Amino acid sequence: MFTSALNPEQRAAALSALATEEFDILVIGGGVNGVGVALDAVTRGLKVALVESQDIAAGTSSRSSKLIHGGLRYLEQYDFKLVREALHERELMVSTQCPHLVKPVSFLYPLTEKVKERTYVGAGLALYDALRGFKRALPSHKHLTGKTIANISPSLRQDIITGAIRYFDAQVDDARHTMMIARTAARHGAVMATNVRVDNLTRNGKKVTGVVATDLKSGKTLTIAAKATIMCAGVWSDELHQQFGLTPGYSVAMSKGVHIVVPQSAIHSKDGIILKTAVSVLFLIPWGDKWIVGTTDTPYEGDRAKPLATQEDVQYILDQANRVLEPKLKTEDIIGVFAGLRPLVANNAASATTKLSREHTVDRPAPGFVSLAGGKYTTYRVMAKDAVDLAVLDLRRIVSDSVTEKLPLIGADGYFALQQQVLKIADDYNISEATVTHLLDRYGSLISEILEIITADPSMAQRLIPDLPYLKAEVLHAASHEGALSVEDVLLRRTRISFEASDSGLSAADTVAEIIGETLGWKSADRKNSVQSFAKVISEEESALKALVNS
Repeated sequence: MFTSALNPEQRAAALSALATEEFDILVIGGGVNGVGVALDAVTRGLKVALVESQDIAAGTSSRSSKLIHGGLRYLEQYDFKLVREALHERELMVSTQCPHLVKPVSFLYPLTEKVKERTYVGAGLALYDALRGFKRALPSHKHLTGKTIANISPSLRQDIITGAIRYFDAQVDDARHTMMIARTAARHGAVMATNVRVDNLTRNGKKVTGVVATDLKSGKTLTIAAKATIMCAGVWSDELHQQFGLTPGYSVAMSKGVHIVVPQSAIHSKDGIILKTAVSVLFLIPWGDKWIVGTTDTPYEGDRAKPLATQEDVQYILDQANRVLEPKLKTEDIIGVFAGLRPLVANNAASATTKLSREHTVDRPAPGFVSLAGGKYTTYRVMAKDAVDLAVLDLRRIVSDSVTEKLPLIGADGYFALQQQVLKIADDYNISEATVTHLLDRYGSLISEILEIITADPSMAQRLIPDLPYLKAEVLHAASHEGALSVEDVLLRRTRISFEASDSGLSAADTVAEIIGETLGWKSADRKNSVQSFAKVISEEESALKALVNS
């Protein structure tokens, strides 16, 4: 009945529907919470629309630590409810909801003291395991000796590390996961449009009846009617509440998290590593043939649209990691850097961001309007359910309960069977087994969409960049099926080339513009402008790294 493909034709149809139809639920925001709300609402049988001013996952949802985890650090804050909730969601994702996207990853918690520290940390990890309940998709924690650690993680300093405890969490490409939630919502009938900015609300008395928005591609104004509007604006929440003339029961404090990316050769370890710091924790996370190292946790009051790493941020990460690493990480090792903002619910403007809970808040500042903020990426589904539960009160009719706990995302269906057919698929389409595995772990059973592109044009099976696994077919697919409207969309979010490539993907930008240009109906000037816009973004994001190298 519905298609999950997001492309120019779908966007045009969506704009038409937005201007002419009334929706039960209108969602503002295309981050993980926004698309999660759209999926929750549409699978209850509601008529749903979503608008996003930039791109799907353009903000925080593409700039996280890429972990699906319970939040080990929150045990020290006695936030057992949040940890239990997050662990339950982690188990669902790994086992049934999206096993093609969310993968187990093991971490070492290094110990520097033989008895007291091991007892304390071991008790915490035992509680961490216990809080996930009886249905367990991941192994339990295990104590390891110093001798074992020397073999597993040679980069850990043997002069101070006496042993470690290994535990498991999971990791995900956050932008890809958010996109697959969006496409699942579209598959069930949600009307979705990016590059649509909400300027104001429409009202009938005190009740919010929809929004006035602008299509940023054409400049046209849209009036969108909805019985209930749910805002999932993350760090933009305060700004939009003020713009809409609403007084919410909370405010959002922004905390900046910075990560660096280094090659696999820079850290010799079979497992990831977690370190406790004075203010937070630091993760050393395996990411393909690279490592992601971070994060910082500092108050932020700058441009919400362009959070940038500073020289101090990068130096902090290096200093914290180098407390336990030998050889030490060097500035020259760094391939890429990215920064994101955590939207933390604050009751007091003076609260330190590192002390704020990751609990979420659902608020109804006006009839017909609900806003959602806070929480963790891992618990997006629970937050979405809570927001829809509150918003449907304005529909004044019986609405079905949420079904997303038992709803796999698109691509999950048949994934485990396809894993057994890697060799056959490789032979049939004349591509490597490694390429098939790469595609399955990004698209699951939707690999068929990529293979159709390769069948039509075998040259699309070529890699975009020789030392990275992304195919040219994936670039075309980004525009034809995943709503990409710019070079930036492709290189920053549909792929992760912007922080995985040594040149941040600049050498591939012209090729990307050429591939997606036909689908998007671009002229030569459009291609040039999109490439230049991407180059500007990369230049700004790498400013901290350049400053550190030159200092």
